Amino acid sequence: MFYNLKAPNALKTNVLLPASKSISNRVLILNALCNRHEVINNVSECDDTEVVIKALKEKSHTIDIGAAGTAMRFLTAYISGQKGNHTITGTERMKNRPIKILVEALRSIGADIEYIEKEGFPPLLIKGRTLKGGSINLDGSVSSQYISALLMIGPVMTNGLRLNLIGNVISLPYINLTIKLMRYYGVIVYEEGQTYTIPPQQYSPVKDFTVESDWSAASYWYEMIALCKDDNASVSLSGLDPGSMQGDSSIVGLFEKLGVETTFTPEGVTLTKKKCTIDSPMIFDFIAMPDIAQTAVVVCVMLGIKFRFTGLQTLKIKETDRLNALKTELQKFGYLIDIHNENSLEWNGGRCEPEISPVVSTYEDHRMAMAFAPISLCTDNGIKISDPEVVSKSYPVFWDDLKKTGFVIS
Repeated sequence: MFYNLKAPNALKTNVLLPASKSISNRVLILNALCNRHEVINNVSECDDTEVVIKALKEKSHTIDIGAAGTAMRFLTAYISGQKGNHTITGTERMKNRPIKILVEALRSIGADIEYIEKEGFPPLLIKGRTLKGGSINLDGSVSSQYISALLMIGPVMTNGLRLNLIGNVISLPYINLTIKLMRYYGVIVYEEGQTYTIPPQQYSPVKDFTVESDWSAASYWYEMIALCKDDNASVSLSGLDPGSMQGDSSIVGLFEKLGVETTFTPEGVTLTKKKCTIDSPMIFDFIAMPDIAQTAVVVCVMLGIKFRFTGLQTLKIKETDRLNALKTELQKFGYLIDIHNENSLEWNGGRCEPEISPVVSTYEDHRMAMAFAPISLCTDNGIKISDPEVVSKSYPVFWDDLKKTGFVIS
């Protein structure tokens, strides 16, 4: 199945953004580690969060997390410290996403985990028990989800946890988010450089915790403002806070240069169009917010802004290989993107003959669908998006919100 998208001539709307998936998934694990559980308000309704909720509620012997990478990492660590035997599995793509670094780290502090099919990859057989804890040295350039998974279970280990990150640490805002939430749930985390020490202790349940709206979801509306031809375009996004815990809130500064003005209001933010002030080529390191890279790449080529984006090494092990997916799909529209050293993307203005009626492949990746949808604002005939249902992974009502804004989707 694919959608035909045709954009409206004017862009003016109010959007109720989905709750943050990153915060929801962390708070659900922290809440489960408390002596008693409290209700969490405004939990994300996306696929990734739903599988975490189901796993924690049902505690079944076989846990199928589908394509939810965060759920795989967080639940692997959590289940390792809970009594009982469980198998955790997922889609074929998930069975080819590496998890060896996390498994070996957990084994070193007492976990009993076996690979069921292929060494280093899910599915896993986990024989849960109380973990002794101790010291772990971990490469800081691995997925921050491995690090967050270990940090969250640190307080409930017999000897606590001392986690030392070696080398360059990527996606640091996500690690900081985890630590902020852990402290909110009453535990002590000592930080000394890239070493985190967590004594054994008990989490305290938090009443009336409300998950804030998702800045990653907001990025696609920033993209639409940047690409639309309507100089009076305006989008109001609810639930966004200038003091957000989310690292992706840094898009405010990034998109200001790309022609989007952000005004904070009591309800959230209002986005309006302004003059693009970026110098070409645009040089930017996405090491702290890799989930925004696809959005920025599409914006830049559509605006004719040459770029060199670095800090993208984790994109190869996401829902798809996002580096090659971006290169392949943008070539359909006539743009030649270069990949360097598997951690950077560059566009020097290279063009090729575009396809007459390109269909964007989404590769089971929600961000591919949402990052490419705004291209419809740049074309008279709209665009086609294959397998559009993938947006349910993080933003289930994305297409509904576009329809309310005036996009014609068939």
